[in-house]
Amino acid sequence: MVDFSKEIKAYALKNAIEFGKADSGKILPKLFQHGLEKEGIKSILPEIEKIVEEVNALASDERNLLFANYEAIVKVKEEKTNELPPLPQIKKGKKPIFRAAPFPSGALHLGNAKTFILNALYAEKYKGKLLLVMDDTIGSAEKPIDSESYTLIEDAFKWLKIKYDKKVIYKSDRLKIYYKYAVELIKKDKAYVCHCTQEELRENRLEGKACGCRILPKNLQLLRWKKMFNMKEGEAILRIKTDMLHPNPAFRDRVLFKISERQHPRVKNKYKVWPTLEMSMAIDDHLLKVTHIIRGSDLLIETDMEKFIWDIFSWSAPVTIHTGLVNIEGAKISKSKAQKEIKSGEFTGWDDPRTWSIQSLRRRGIKPEAIREFVKEIGLNKQNITVPIDTLYAINRKLIDSSTNRYSFIFSPLKLQIQKKPDWKEVSIPLHPSKSETRKIQLNDIYISEQDFNEFKNKEIRLLHLFNINLGKTSELTSIDNKDIPKINWVSSSVPARILTPAGAWIEGIADEGIKSLKPKETLQFERFGFVTFDKITKSKDKTFYDFWFAHK
Repeated sequence: MVDFSKEIKAYALKNAIEFGKADSGKILPKLFQHGLEKEGIKSILPEIEKIVEEVNALASDERNLLFANYEAIVKVKEEKTNELPPLPQIKKGKKPIFRAAPFPSGALHLGNAKTFILNALYAEKYKGKLLLVMDDTIGSAEKPIDSESYTLIEDAFKWLKIKYDKKVIYKSDRLKIYYKYAVELIKKDKAYVCHCTQEELRENRLEGKACGCRILPKNLQLLRWKKMFNMKEGEAILRIKTDMLHPNPAFRDRVLFKISERQHPRVKNKYKVWPTLEMSMAIDDHLLKVTHIIRGSDLLIETDMEKFIWDIFSWSAPVTIHTGLVNIEGAKISKSKAQKEIKSGEFTGWDDPRTWSIQSLRRRGIKPEAIREFVKEIGLNKQNITVPIDTLYAINRKLIDSSTNRYSFIFSPLKLQIQKKPDWKEVSIPLHPSKSETRKIQLNDIYISEQDFNEFKNKEIRLLHLFNINLGKTSELTSIDNKDIPKINWVSSSVPARILTPAGAWIEGIADEGIKSLKPKETLQFERFGFVTFDKITKSKDKTFYDFWFAHK
């Protein structure tokens, strides 16, 4: 058996010095850090008891002297810090420049906002500059630009307290700049206009074979480039010359420009020859003097392509850091699906909770500080990871718990018949467990949820903040003392209320009169239900509802 006597003595002495007396129950868990197996617990317990007894018999000055010989054995648990890890090549006295480059095909959501927030947090950390670059090249027919997205993105940045340079940069305003560098690449014999079909290109890539278009001279390539602007979609593309035997076939002669005849939301039909992401970003990152790029690991090949272009022009490369993708467990995030459902009318808009957009999280009552802290905790993850949405909820709960007042809401309400209840006209209910303020509730009929009735039927329960009853078809008062028995929520009014869940379903019920004094966007807690945000009053059929959006438990 492994001898753990030194480790036992080290932790026993430390425990005795800190608390005046060593506790054997606190020594055992520490030994697992030193290789103790579960199978060895039973045999080592007598040794622990023996050493603890010896240590407790020592005088305090003896413990201190002896501990000096054992202190190095004690493993100190490192406290987790939320500080972002340092970035490489941060030059003293020179402010780094970062960029956030969202593609405006919809509102930002937790998944894609993570990288932009990281760039913003690092810009703040190093007192640098953040550029907002709208990556609004034409995109694809399957993923088109949405004109509303420009406003939604800026709105999200503002709400998230992301500070960026005052002037927003639009790629759709910079086409002539990209054209200039396309011509330079052709003149350097590094790019060519290709008329081959997709099938021919695919075969050539796989075989590592150059097509006939590639070997034409530069002056002819320049003429073919000019003609591209009068061609139809799919008739020609501009490709860069790479090694046709590159280990990654996808890197062989990648596309730099393509023709699209679709109308652009901002510049309409002014342009029809559009750059790819790597072409536009390679030029912009140089001209905008970006020093650090933080982007997703799904863009590794784009980064390699940008470096290839920078080398052609002999430009120094920014520091590029790739972070793994983050899957948010418990949140069904899909920007393309959300856009489709909004257009069909199934979703009410980008602030529908099912979109998981930043706007929808705001409407539910999630704080911007919670989202920023959530991203900060994830940090620069190198691998793809899965993070539960409850992590965000826990952070938000800490931020709002102390400031949110408590109210009551009941779904599937059931009226109680209570015998021998006190003749109280009203009662005072705490606004918050840690506050002295109370609110008065008029006592009329008392309702509880049908679910609570079925669960606690024929048992003694306490109506929260009120009194105790034996629950049944006809309930009977037992006492008013706050006993250690199940506590259930209740309502003594019939104010119609409903709560919209993140899944898009409404939960209808009744709430107490106190909700009538709420202001829109006010977050509160329905006791025993969860945190919600008051949205508005709406009329549905013959009822007027107080509408709430569910935030989290």
